[in-house]
Amino acid sequence: MKIGIIGTGNMGRILAEALIEGKAISPSSMLITNRTQSKANMLKNKYSKIMVMNNAAEVASLSSLVFVCVKPFDVYNILQDISPLLTKDKCLVSITSPISTLHLEKIISCSVARAIPSITGRALSGVSLLTYGKNCTAEWSGEIERLFRKISVPMEIEEKVTRVASDIVSCGPAFFSFLLQRFIDAAVKETDIDSNTATVLAGEMIIGLGELLKQGHYTLPTLQEKVCVKGGITGEGIKVMENELGDMFEHLFQATQEKFKEDVLKINQQFSISTK
Repeated sequence: MKIGIIGTGNMGRILAEALIEGKAISPSSMLITNRTQSKANMLKNKYSKIMVMNNAAEVASLSSLVFVCVKPFDVYNILQDISPLLTKDKCLVSITSPISTLHLEKIISCSVARAIPSITGRALSGVSLLTYGKNCTAEWSGEIERLFRKISVPMEIEEKVTRVASDIVSCGPAFFSFLLQRFIDAAVKETDIDSNTATVLAGEMIIGLGELLKQGHYTLPTLQEKVCVKGGITGEGIKVMENELGDMFEHLFQATQEKFKEDVLKINQQFSISTK
């Protein structure tokens, strides 16, 4: 089976690398294209057997499974270009959250799905969020899950939780990287520790935390209980966080939900879907 990837920017490249290094597919089974061809050639330089095509139409015509990994507002034009080439036996997958399977099925007649990967997939870890179109065949849904199981934990989600699930899975690494960097910067500013040492310590701490949760030794609440000894130093730090974090995360989800609604409204207009 040939797998095509249209768009090899950040997430398209991460998906390609993960699928190859997770041994979900071989490089010789992958066809890629990108508007800026140098980005596609970077993957070709790393995996010599990948086939770089001139445009999206070539990828669609020669692939059985096609991933569209472009910006949300560019998806519509791509679909218009490749729709005639996607025969009933093929499958198309979009990886952007504002594009629903309803949008895809408005234009595409073959099986469709949406898969929202995470940057953690590059380490063959984390969760990939899957939603299948109403006309997606059991064969294709099974194949998509098989592929993503090689690089992550695939989880099927309902449309109504798409944004918040994506915030946690896909945006979460950026959010918590930001918090961790602020944690490191504050340690350097307020104490005698140097940046390199603080970064190594914080990085190893977060990896160890992940392993504790993954191996099931603790839940988040029980882990806090174990570390936060009554009257101890950790407790004083938790008090500061309780006082100063406030409603920060509530505001975060409010902002992402609002931006998502704006994007979906614009995409609905592109696809001539009524918002009433």
